Amino acid sequence: MTRTILEITGSEAESFLQGLVTNDVSKLEKGLVYAALLTPQGKYLADFFLARHCDAILLDVDASLGPSLMQRLSMYKLRADVTITESPLQVRRGTGPTPDGALADPRHPDMGWRLYGAEGGDDGTDWDSLRVAHCIPETGIELGPDTFILEAGFDRLNGVDFRKGCYVGQEVTARMRHKTELRKGLATVKVEGEAPVGTELTVEGKPAGTLWTQSGGQGIAYLRFDRAAKGPMQAAGATVTYTQ
Repeated sequence: MTRTILEITGSEAESFLQGLVTNDVSKLEKGLVYAALLTPQGKYLADFFLARHCDAILLDVDASLGPSLMQRLSMYKLRADVTITESPLQVRRGTGPTPDGALADPRHPDMGWRLYGAEGGDDGTDWDSLRVAHCIPETGIELGPDTFILEAGFDRLNGVDFRKGCYVGQEVTARMRHKTELRKGLATVKVEGEAPVGTELTVEGKPAGTLWTQSGGQGIAYLRFDRAAKGPMQAAGATVTYTQ
């Protein structure tokens, strides 16, 4: 786990983020907030955690997205009283006893806690196993530039607020919310055999999705639900089954 911690300060820091990200920044009063930044077309740019720290708001993001996210936020800043810097703080995470000052991961109770301080790392938890069991997507694996966050389950993971008002990409996200049902999205599937991460799934010779992270005979897959429901799918040397 390599993370970049950005520190956002200034009198308008909270209102600045509130107009950009998918979740309600006022929830920081209660703990850690999981959110995303989207394109105006509603597609994923980055997912991250927000936390209060003294007079700042910390933004905890995968290090691969840190530079581009900082550039994007700086572009949106304009003349707002907001300063964005990279923090020397690091993040520790775990699922064991919660240390003083640690914050619960809001995505799912089994995902444990995160602690911001001078030391990083984790307690050796099998994170892939937990993610697969609860269908929790990961930056750069299940989450990429073509992702729509509702197809990735952000509503289930407490990553989007539908009452907070406008943010970048809000209109597209709201329209998807009001559909009768999603036709595509992430789901936990049964996996017999092995296949490389990112292998195409097929059923009856037709594309049905993509198989991503796998652990303990299960996997996270992005599916076309109508085709996936027709029967066992193939992914290289694996047989994959979707049960609704």
